[in-house]
Amino acid sequence: MPVTLKLATSLDGRIATAAGESRWITGEDSREAVHWLRAEHDAVLVGIETVLADDPELTVRLPGYDGPQPARVVLDSRQRLSPTCKFVRTAREVPTYVVATTEPDPALVAAGVKVLTVRGLGEDRPELKTVVEALAGEGLSRLFVEGGGQVAASFVRCGLVDALEWFRAPILIGGEGRPGLGALAVASLAEAPHFRRVEVREVGLDLWERYARV
Repeated sequence: MPVTLKLATSLDGRIATAAGESRWITGEDSREAVHWLRAEHDAVLVGIETVLADDPELTVRLPGYDGPQPARVVLDSRQRLSPTCKFVRTAREVPTYVVATTEPDPALVAAGVKVLTVRGLGEDRPELKTVVEALAGEGLSRLFVEGGGQVAASFVRCGLVDALEWFRAPILIGGEGRPGLGALAVASLAEAPHFRRVEVREVGLDLWERYARV
């Protein structure tokens, strides 16, 4: 399954201030482009920390858009998803998956959420290659990853990212800000994941850079 990773950062690769303020780093034009990218994929994936912090909808919200909504996927090993969050409340309207390492929570299932139980790694984190395989088994063929820095880094570390959609705002936040990409455990430049830039365009005041894995 092709996996696309979306990053929306400051020039120095930060997605939030040290205090967690992130709305909005990139501009309205960039955010509209992200909605079009969602529409091109079968599923949009985030981690549970993003859902707990932001309670996002992760739907395509564009004037005049009447196409299908991508499925929403949350990596939630211990099924901490709240029954009152937008994901669960609208699970019967938009296909919603929880990827867990424990048996399905009956409350989530009753609300219309489909729980996929996969193999866990340390700290019960889902093994991402198994996650991709499980989603492919659900008939989803194009995955759009919108998670935070740790989820983004996990997909890169596993060699699962085929394309990058990187939106950069013309601001600097500094080293105390929260990084858009977590630790990759790269010991030498030869080990660093390599990507080829395929396009750069201006979107409002931001830059939209598109990359393909080498």
